Amino acid sequence: MRLLRAAPLTPSHVIITGGSSGIGLALARLYLERGASVTLIARSAKRLQEAAVLLGNGPKLGHQSADVADFQALTAAIAAAESQHGPCDLLITSAGVVRPSPLQAMDVTEARTQIETNLLGTIHAAKILWSGMADRGGRMVFVSSGAAFIGLHGYAPYCASKAALVGLADSLRQEAAGTRLGISICFPPDTDTPQLAAELPLRSPEAEKLMGRVAPWSADDVATEIDRQLARGRSEIHFGLTLWFLARFGSLARPFIYRFLAAR
Repeated sequence: MRLLRAAPLTPSHVIITGGSSGIGLALARLYLERGASVTLIARSAKRLQEAAVLLGNGPKLGHQSADVADFQALTAAIAAAESQHGPCDLLITSAGVVRPSPLQAMDVTEARTQIETNLLGTIHAAKILWSGMADRGGRMVFVSSGAAFIGLHGYAPYCASKAALVGLADSLRQEAAGTRLGISICFPPDTDTPQLAAELPLRSPEAEKLMGRVAPWSADDVATEIDRQLARGRSEIHFGLTLWFLARFGSLARPFIYRFLAAR
């Protein structure tokens, strides 16, 4: 496992895209409790306000409404966040969209939204903050998914976008070499979030066979594990033996998994 040595372990200003719910919200709570300033960025102003209430609406909490797929809007939101709470030294890109559908029935607009949010949204945030964080020091954490390691029936745009984050993180680590910036990526399993609740009714029986009916992790447990492994210097964060195995040996195991499913 590769180790990070560039980023501070105790952030002063954390910017979290997709911070109004789920894993992003849980991470916001964790870092606020530790005394960091936190800025949430999400599309819905209403949901941001609701999240702020849940987090206590303290002076160290800020929120900015922006779609991460809109580079100009995200640039303005991040500029406002740094103006309010100072330079960012921990970026967490938790904004993500999933809308299961087989290709034949897929709405291409929804497919585009998944790619733009999950992949381009991360690229946008990283680009905006890259120069300052590379000079000052800091860490970027990209929230991918266990779906990055295996193709799932009905999840083509989602799997593609989450797998693309692996290549993105690997490439940006090369660009960050010699700077004070570290790049991490994490691969959460199913997590008990509003997004999962909306996703499950759309999940196909074929996907269910592969993914099984394992109880989802809580968002707080995922956030705690991300923080724990970041503190240990991990640049790749896995959750459980199955996802670790797929990350390490998926290229060997996937053909057998697919043949088994086809036979069933």
